[in-house]
Amino acid sequence: MELSVIIVNYNVRHFLEQCLHTVQRACEGIRAEIIVVDNQSTDGSEDYLKSKFTNIDFRWNQRNTGFATANNEALATALGKYILFLNPDTLLPEDCLHQCLAFMKQAERPGVLGVRMIDGSGSFLPESKRGLPTAMASLYRLSGISYLFPRSPRFAAYYAGHLSDKQNHVVDVIAGAFMMAEKKVLDAAGGFDTSFFMYGEDIDLSYRIQQAGYQNYYFAGTTIIHFKGESTIKSSAYVRHFYHAMKLFVQKHYKNPAARWAMLLAVRVGGFLSFLKNSVQRATPVSTSKTIHAAMVTSGDYLSTLVQCIKHSTVPVMIHGRVSARFEDNAFAIGFIDDIPQLVQKGITHLVLSTDVLTLREMIDTVQQYRKHCRFLFHTAGSCSIVGSDDKNSRGMAIAEA
Repeated sequence: MELSVIIVNYNVRHFLEQCLHTVQRACEGIRAEIIVVDNQSTDGSEDYLKSKFTNIDFRWNQRNTGFATANNEALATALGKYILFLNPDTLLPEDCLHQCLAFMKQAERPGVLGVRMIDGSGSFLPESKRGLPTAMASLYRLSGISYLFPRSPRFAAYYAGHLSDKQNHVVDVIAGAFMMAEKKVLDAAGGFDTSFFMYGEDIDLSYRIQQAGYQNYYFAGTTIIHFKGESTIKSSAYVRHFYHAMKLFVQKHYKNPAARWAMLLAVRVGGFLSFLKNSVQRATPVSTSKTIHAAMVTSGDYLSTLVQCIKHSTVPVMIHGRVSARFEDNAFAIGFIDDIPQLVQKGITHLVLSTDVLTLREMIDTVQQYRKHCRFLFHTAGSCSIVGSDDKNSRGMAIAEA
Protein backbone atom coordinates (compact mmCIF):
# COMPACT_ATOMS: atom_id res chain seq x y z
CA MET A 1 0.00 0.00 0.00
CA GLU A 2 1.45 3.35 -1.02
CA LEU A 3 -0.84 5.75 0.84
CA SER A 4 -3.20 5.71 3.80
CA VAL A 5 -5.56 8.68 4.13
CA ILE A 6 -6.77 9.16 7.72
CA ILE A 7 -9.71 11.46 8.48
CA VAL A 8 -11.22 12.17 11.90
CA ASN A 9 -14.88 13.14 11.75
CA TYR A 10 -16.99 14.94 14.31
CA ASN A 11 -20.49 16.13 13.36
CA VAL A 12 -19.73 17.30 9.80
CA ARG A 13 -21.37 14.56 7.71
CA HIS A 14 -22.17 16.75 4.69
CA PHE A 15 -18.69 18.28 4.55
CA LEU A 16 -17.16 14.82 4.95
CA GLU A 17 -19.37 13.50 2.14
CA GLN A 18 -17.96 16.13 -0.22
CA CYS A 19 -14.43 15.50 1.05
CA LEU A 20 -14.59 11.73 0.49
CA HIS A 21 -15.75 12.12 -3.10
CA THR A 22 -12.72 14.31 -3.84
CA VAL A 23 -10.30 12.05 -1.96
CA GLN A 24 -11.50 9.00 -3.87
CA ARG A 25 -10.95 10.82 -7.15
CA ALA A 26 -7.49 12.01 -6.03
CA CYS A 27 -6.54 8.44 -5.07
CA GLU A 28 -7.16 7.07 -8.56
CA GLY A 29 -3.99 5.42 -9.82
CA ILE A 30 -2.55 5.16 -6.29
CA ARG A 31 -2.59 2.00 -4.16
CA ALA A 32 -4.43 3.64 -1.31
CA GLU A 33 -6.79 3.11 1.61
CA ILE A 34 -9.09 5.63 3.27
CA ILE A 35 -9.75 5.35 7.00
CA VAL A 36 -12.40 7.49 8.71
CA VAL A 37 -12.51 7.56 12.50
CA ASP A 38 -15.75 9.04 13.82
CA ASN A 39 -15.50 10.55 17.30
CA GLN A 40 -19.05 9.85 18.50
CA SER A 41 -20.83 12.20 16.11
CA THR A 42 -24.44 12.96 16.99
CA ASP A 43 -25.51 14.27 13.57
CA GLY A 44 -26.34 10.87 12.05
CA SER A 45 -22.98 10.52 10.31
CA GLU A 46 -22.93 6.73 10.57
CA ASP A 47 -26.33 6.10 8.97
CA TYR A 48 -25.74 8.80 6.37
CA LEU A 49 -22.24 7.84 5.23
CA LYS A 50 -21.55 4.13 5.59
CA SER A 51 -24.01 3.06 2.88
CA LYS A 52 -22.71 5.72 0.47
CA PHE A 53 -19.02 4.74 0.75
CA THR A 54 -18.84 0.97 1.08
CA ASN A 55 -15.13 0.80 0.14
CA ILE A 56 -14.00 3.08 2.98
CA ASP A 57 -12.84 1.79 6.37
CA PHE A 58 -15.16 3.51 8.87
CA ARG A 59 -14.46 3.20 12.60
CA TRP A 60 -17.18 4.40 14.94
CA ASN A 61 -15.88 5.42 18.36
CA GLN A 62 -18.31 5.23 21.24
CA ARG A 63 -16.78 8.32 22.83
CA ASN A 64 -14.98 11.44 21.66
CA THR A 65 -11.35 10.46 22.11
CA GLY A 66 -9.96 13.69 20.69
CA PHE A 67 -8.14 14.46 17.44
CA ALA A 68 -4.73 13.09 18.43
CA THR A 69 -5.96 9.79 19.88
CA ALA A 70 -8.31 9.09 16.97
CA ASN A 71 -5.52 9.70 14.43
CA ASN A 72 -3.14 7.45 16.36
CA GLU A 73 -5.76 4.67 16.44
CA ALA A 74 -5.88 4.65 12.65
CA LEU A 75 -2.12 5.12 12.30
CA ALA A 76 -1.49 1.95 14.32
CA THR A 77 -3.18 -0.23 11.67
CA ALA A 78 -2.54 1.85 8.52
CA LEU A 79 -0.83 -0.09 5.74
CA GLY A 80 0.48 2.79 3.61
CA LYS A 81 4.13 3.70 3.18
CA TYR A 82 2.91 7.29 3.32
CA ILE A 83 0.25 8.66 5.67
CA LEU A 84 -1.99 11.66 5.06
CA PHE A 85 -3.81 13.16 8.02
CA LEU A 86 -6.68 15.13 6.50
CA ASN A 87 -9.50 17.25 7.92
CA PRO A 88 -13.06 16.33 6.88
CA ASP A 89 -13.85 19.91 5.82
CA THR A 90 -11.43 19.88 2.88
CA LEU A 91 -11.70 19.42 -0.90
CA LEU A 92 -8.76 18.05 -2.90
CA PRO A 93 -8.06 18.62 -6.62
CA GLU A 94 -7.69 15.52 -8.73
CA ASP A 95 -3.89 15.58 -9.03
CA CYS A 96 -3.19 16.70 -5.46
CA LEU A 97 -2.02 13.40 -3.98
CA HIS A 98 -0.01 12.40 -7.05
CA GLN A 99 1.88 15.71 -6.90
CA CYS A 100 2.50 15.48 -3.16
CA LEU A 101 3.83 11.93 -3.35
CA ALA A 102 6.11 12.86 -6.25
CA PHE A 103 7.50 15.79 -4.27
CA MET A 104 8.03 13.68 -1.13
CA LYS A 105 9.98 11.06 -3.07
CA GLN A 106 12.55 13.58 -4.31
CA ALA A 107 12.71 15.88 -1.26
CA GLU A 108 15.76 15.96 0.99
CA ARG A 109 15.14 14.33 4.40
CA PRO A 110 11.35 14.81 4.16
CA GLY A 111 9.49 15.07 7.43
CA VAL A 112 5.94 16.42 7.19
CA LEU A 113 4.49 17.92 4.01
CA GLY A 114 1.76 20.56 3.94
CA VAL A 115 0.09 22.28 0.99
CA ARG A 116 -1.29 25.64 0.00
CA MET A 117 -4.79 26.05 1.45
CA ILE A 118 -7.58 28.52 0.73
CA ASP A 119 -10.88 28.94 2.55
CA GLY A 120 -14.33 28.68 1.00
CA SER A 121 -14.16 32.27 -0.22
CA GLY A 122 -10.85 31.77 -2.05
CA SER A 123 -8.63 33.58 0.48
CA PHE A 124 -5.22 32.08 1.25
CA LEU A 125 -4.98 30.54 4.72
CA PRO A 126 -1.73 31.73 6.33
CA GLU A 127 -1.56 28.69 8.64
CA SER A 128 -0.62 26.66 5.55
CA LYS A 129 2.97 27.49 6.55
CA ARG A 130 4.06 28.49 10.01
CA GLY A 131 7.08 29.25 12.12
CA LEU A 132 7.60 28.03 15.65
CA PRO A 133 5.35 29.79 18.20
CA THR A 134 8.16 31.53 20.07
CA ALA A 135 7.27 34.07 22.74
CA MET A 136 7.71 37.09 20.50
CA ALA A 137 6.17 35.49 17.41
CA SER A 138 3.13 34.51 19.46
CA LEU A 139 2.87 37.93 21.09
CA TYR A 140 3.03 39.71 17.71
CA ARG A 141 0.32 37.42 16.37
CA LEU A 142 -1.96 37.56 19.42
CA SER A 143 -1.64 41.34 19.73
CA GLY A 144 -2.51 41.87 16.06
CA ILE A 145 0.86 43.41 15.15
CA SER A 146 1.50 40.61 12.63
CA TYR A 147 -1.59 41.68 10.67
CA LEU A 148 -0.17 45.19 10.34
CA PHE A 149 3.10 43.86 8.91
CA PRO A 150 2.08 40.64 7.12
CA ARG A 151 5.34 40.27 5.17
CA SER A 152 7.78 41.03 7.97
CA PRO A 153 10.16 38.17 8.90
CA ARG A 154 10.08 39.48 12.46
CA PHE A 155 6.53 40.60 13.14
CA ALA A 156 4.85 37.95 10.92
CA ALA A 157 7.11 35.05 11.93
CA TYR A 158 4.21 33.03 13.36
CA TYR A 159 2.75 32.51 9.88
CA ALA A 160 6.10 32.80 8.06
CA GLY A 161 4.65 35.81 6.29
CA HIS A 162 7.96 36.66 4.63
CA LEU A 163 7.79 33.41 2.62
CA SER A 164 5.76 33.50 -0.60
CA ASP A 165 2.73 31.23 -0.62
CA LYS A 166 3.38 30.57 -4.33
CA GLN A 167 6.77 28.90 -3.76
CA ASN A 168 7.95 25.75 -1.96
CA HIS A 169 9.71 26.27 1.36
CA VAL A 170 11.24 24.41 4.28
CA VAL A 171 9.17 25.54 7.29
CA ASP A 172 8.87 24.73 10.98
CA VAL A 173 5.19 23.84 11.36
CA ILE A 174 2.60 22.19 9.11
CA ALA A 175 -1.15 22.49 9.79
CA GLY A 176 -3.01 19.35 10.87
CA ALA A 177 -5.65 19.90 8.21
CA PHE A 178 -3.27 18.31 5.65
CA MET A 179 -0.16 16.54 6.95
CA MET A 180 1.64 13.95 4.82
CA ALA A 181 4.62 11.94 6.03
CA GLU A 182 6.22 8.54 5.68
CA LYS A 183 4.84 6.09 8.19
CA LYS A 184 8.31 5.17 9.40
CA VAL A 185 8.92 8.83 10.31
CA LEU A 186 5.63 9.04 12.21
CA ASP A 187 6.29 5.73 13.97
CA ALA A 188 9.74 6.92 15.02
CA ALA A 189 8.24 10.15 16.37
CA GLY A 190 5.51 8.25 18.20
CA GLY A 191 2.61 9.82 16.32
CA PHE A 192 0.56 12.58 17.89
CA ASP A 193 0.90 13.38 21.59
CA THR A 194 -2.45 12.44 23.11
CA SER A 195 -1.99 15.00 25.87
CA PHE A 196 -3.37 17.40 23.27
CA PHE A 197 -7.12 16.78 23.02
CA MET A 198 -7.71 19.40 20.35
CA TYR A 199 -5.31 21.94 18.75
CA GLY A 200 -1.56 22.20 19.15
CA GLU A 201 -0.88 18.57 18.32
CA ASP A 202 0.19 19.50 14.78
CA ILE A 203 2.68 22.04 16.12
CA ASP A 204 4.05 19.49 18.58
CA LEU A 205 4.41 16.74 15.97
CA SER A 206 6.00 19.09 13.42
CA TYR A 207 8.50 20.26 16.05
CA ARG A 208 9.43 16.73 17.19
CA ILE A 209 9.95 15.54 13.62
CA GLN A 210 12.09 18.60 12.90
CA GLN A 211 14.14 17.97 16.04
CA ALA A 212 14.75 14.40 14.83
CA GLY A 213 16.63 15.77 11.82
CA TYR A 214 13.93 15.84 9.17
CA GLN A 215 12.76 18.83 7.14
CA ASN A 216 9.13 19.95 7.03
CA TYR A 217 7.98 21.22 3.65
CA TYR A 218 5.36 23.68 2.50
CA PHE A 219 4.42 22.53 -1.02
CA ALA A 220 2.87 25.22 -3.23
CA GLY A 221 2.44 22.93 -6.22
CA THR A 222 -1.17 22.17 -5.33
CA THR A 223 -3.98 24.09 -3.62
CA ILE A 224 -6.83 22.62 -1.59
CA ILE A 225 -9.97 24.13 -0.11
CA HIS A 226 -10.16 24.03 3.69
CA PHE A 227 -13.39 25.45 5.02
CA LYS A 228 -11.62 25.76 8.41
CA GLY A 229 -13.27 25.67 11.76
CA GLU A 230 -16.17 23.59 10.47
CA SER A 231 -15.62 20.90 13.08
CA THR A 232 -15.54 23.43 15.90
CA ILE A 233 -17.58 26.49 16.63
CA LYS A 234 -15.58 29.52 17.76
CA SER A 235 -16.94 29.44 21.31
CA SER A 236 -15.59 29.71 24.84
CA ALA A 237 -14.87 25.95 24.65
CA TYR A 238 -12.78 26.53 21.52
CA VAL A 239 -10.79 29.27 23.23
CA ARG A 240 -10.24 27.06 26.27
CA HIS A 241 -9.01 24.07 24.23
CA PHE A 242 -6.78 26.19 21.98
CA TYR A 243 -4.95 28.05 24.72
CA HIS A 244 -4.68 24.98 26.93
CA ALA A 245 -2.92 23.30 23.99
CA MET A 246 -0.53 26.24 23.66
CA LYS A 247 0.21 26.01 27.38
CA LEU A 248 0.99 22.28 27.04
CA PHE A 249 3.36 22.95 24.16
CA VAL A 250 5.24 25.59 26.14
CA GLN A 251 5.57 23.39 29.23
CA LYS A 252 6.76 20.46 27.12
CA HIS A 253 9.35 22.14 24.90
CA TYR A 254 10.53 25.36 26.59
CA LYS A 255 12.91 24.47 29.40
CA ASN A 256 14.51 27.90 29.86
CA PRO A 257 12.62 29.59 32.75
CA ALA A 258 12.68 33.05 31.16
CA ALA A 259 11.49 31.79 27.78
CA ARG A 260 8.79 29.68 29.43
CA TRP A 261 7.57 32.63 31.48
CA ALA A 262 7.44 34.88 28.40
CA MET A 263 5.57 32.24 26.39
CA LEU A 264 3.03 31.55 29.13
CA LEU A 265 2.43 35.27 29.47
CA ALA A 266 1.83 35.53 25.72
CA VAL A 267 -0.61 32.60 25.91
CA ARG A 268 -2.53 34.18 28.80
CA VAL A 269 -2.73 37.55 27.05
CA GLY A 270 -3.88 35.87 23.85
CA GLY A 271 -6.50 33.84 25.69
CA PHE A 272 -7.90 36.94 27.36
CA LEU A 273 -8.05 38.88 24.07
CA SER A 274 -9.77 35.97 22.33
CA PHE A 275 -12.26 35.67 25.18
CA LEU A 276 -13.16 39.35 24.80
CA LYS A 277 -13.46 39.02 21.01
CA ASN A 278 -15.71 35.97 21.26
CA SER A 279 -17.87 37.65 23.90
CA VAL A 280 -18.51 40.56 21.52
CA GLN A 281 -19.28 38.20 18.63
CA ARG A 282 -21.72 36.13 20.69
CA ALA A 283 -23.49 39.30 21.81
CA THR A 284 -23.98 40.41 18.20
CA PRO A 285 -27.20 39.04 16.73
CA VAL A 286 -26.72 37.03 13.54
CA SER A 287 -29.40 36.93 10.88
CA THR A 288 -30.10 33.43 9.56
CA SER A 289 -33.03 34.28 7.33
CA LYS A 290 -31.18 36.10 4.55
CA THR A 291 -32.05 34.54 1.22
CA ILE A 292 -29.25 33.16 -0.95
CA HIS A 293 -29.62 34.19 -4.59
CA ALA A 294 -27.84 31.40 -6.43
CA ALA A 295 -26.93 30.41 -9.96
CA MET A 296 -25.94 26.82 -10.64
CA VAL A 297 -22.78 26.06 -12.61
CA THR A 298 -23.84 22.67 -13.92
CA SER A 299 -25.05 20.85 -17.02
CA GLY A 300 -28.61 21.00 -18.21
CA ASP A 301 -29.07 17.30 -17.46
CA TYR A 302 -27.73 17.59 -13.89
CA LEU A 303 -29.57 20.75 -12.86
CA SER A 304 -32.52 18.84 -11.42
CA THR A 305 -30.20 17.00 -9.01
CA LEU A 306 -28.98 20.28 -7.53
CA VAL A 307 -32.54 21.61 -7.36
CA GLN A 308 -33.49 18.52 -5.36
CA CYS A 309 -30.69 19.22 -2.85
CA ILE A 310 -32.04 22.71 -2.32
CA LYS A 311 -35.74 21.90 -2.47
CA HIS A 312 -36.11 20.78 1.14
CA SER A 313 -33.33 22.87 2.66
CA THR A 314 -33.94 24.97 5.75
CA VAL A 315 -31.67 27.61 4.20
CA PRO A 316 -33.74 29.95 1.98
CA VAL A 317 -32.35 29.71 -1.57
CA MET A 318 -33.67 31.38 -4.72
CA ILE A 319 -32.33 29.81 -7.92
CA HIS A 320 -31.79 32.36 -10.70
CA GLY A 321 -30.88 29.79 -13.35
CA ARG A 322 -28.06 27.72 -14.78
CA VAL A 323 -24.62 29.01 -15.75
CA SER A 324 -22.78 27.14 -18.48
CA ALA A 325 -19.19 26.00 -17.97
CA ARG A 326 -18.80 24.80 -21.57
CA PHE A 327 -19.72 26.64 -24.76
CA GLU A 328 -21.29 23.52 -26.28
CA ASP A 329 -23.72 23.24 -23.33
CA ASN A 330 -25.28 26.72 -23.36
CA ALA A 331 -28.94 25.87 -24.00
CA PHE A 332 -31.25 27.66 -21.54
CA ALA A 333 -28.25 29.08 -19.64
CA ILE A 334 -28.35 32.60 -18.22
CA GLY A 335 -24.67 33.07 -19.00
CA PHE A 336 -21.19 31.54 -19.04
CA ILE A 337 -18.91 31.10 -16.05
CA ASP A 338 -16.71 33.91 -17.40
CA ASP A 339 -19.72 36.24 -17.05
CA ILE A 340 -19.62 36.20 -13.24
CA PRO A 341 -19.09 39.98 -12.85
CA GLN A 342 -22.17 40.65 -15.01
CA LEU A 343 -24.25 37.97 -13.27
CA VAL A 344 -23.55 39.52 -9.88
CA GLN A 345 -24.94 42.83 -11.12
CA LYS A 346 -28.25 41.01 -11.70
CA GLY A 347 -28.57 40.18 -8.01
CA ILE A 348 -26.82 36.80 -7.79
CA THR A 349 -24.92 36.43 -4.50
CA HIS A 350 -23.69 32.81 -4.72
CA LEU A 351 -22.53 30.43 -7.43
CA VAL A 352 -22.98 26.71 -6.86
CA LEU A 353 -20.03 24.93 -8.49
CA SER A 354 -20.58 21.27 -9.40
CA THR A 355 -18.04 18.63 -10.42
CA ASP A 356 -20.36 17.28 -13.09
CA VAL A 357 -18.96 20.04 -15.35
CA LEU A 358 -15.93 21.36 -13.46
CA THR A 359 -12.87 19.65 -12.04
CA LEU A 360 -11.84 20.58 -8.50
CA ARG A 361 -8.82 22.36 -9.93
CA GLU A 362 -11.15 24.44 -12.13
CA MET A 363 -13.33 25.18 -9.11
CA ILE A 364 -10.34 26.37 -7.12
CA ASP A 365 -9.13 28.57 -9.98
CA THR A 366 -12.63 30.05 -10.36
CA VAL A 367 -13.01 30.82 -6.67
CA GLN A 368 -9.63 32.55 -6.52
CA GLN A 369 -10.25 34.52 -9.70
CA TYR A 370 -13.71 35.79 -8.77
CA ARG A 371 -13.59 35.79 -4.96
CA LYS A 372 -14.15 39.55 -4.79
CA HIS A 373 -17.30 39.35 -6.89
CA CYS A 374 -19.49 36.78 -5.13
CA ARG A 375 -19.66 33.80 -2.74
CA PHE A 376 -19.40 30.14 -3.68
CA LEU A 377 -20.96 26.82 -2.72
CA PHE A 378 -19.63 23.40 -3.71
CA HIS A 379 -21.13 20.11 -4.84
CA THR A 380 -19.49 16.86 -5.92
CA ALA A 381 -21.40 14.79 -8.44
CA GLY A 382 -23.01 11.79 -6.75
CA SER A 383 -23.43 13.51 -3.39
CA CYS A 384 -26.68 14.63 -1.80
CA SER A 385 -25.51 17.95 -0.41
CA ILE A 386 -24.03 21.36 -1.16
CA VAL A 387 -21.55 22.99 1.21
CA GLY A 388 -19.70 26.25 1.63
CA SER A 389 -18.33 28.85 4.00
CA ASP A 390 -18.10 32.56 3.37
CA ASP A 391 -14.80 32.96 5.25
CA LYS A 392 -12.44 31.13 7.58
CA ASN A 393 -14.31 32.28 10.70
CA SER A 394 -17.75 31.19 9.53
CA ARG A 395 -19.46 28.06 10.84
CA GLY A 396 -20.19 27.04 7.28
CA MET A 397 -23.32 26.06 5.45
CA ALA A 398 -24.65 22.65 4.43
CA ILE A 399 -27.62 22.41 2.11
CA ALA A 400 -29.04 18.92 1.71
CA GLU A 401 -32.09 16.86 0.88
CA ALA A 402 -34.51 16.22 3.73
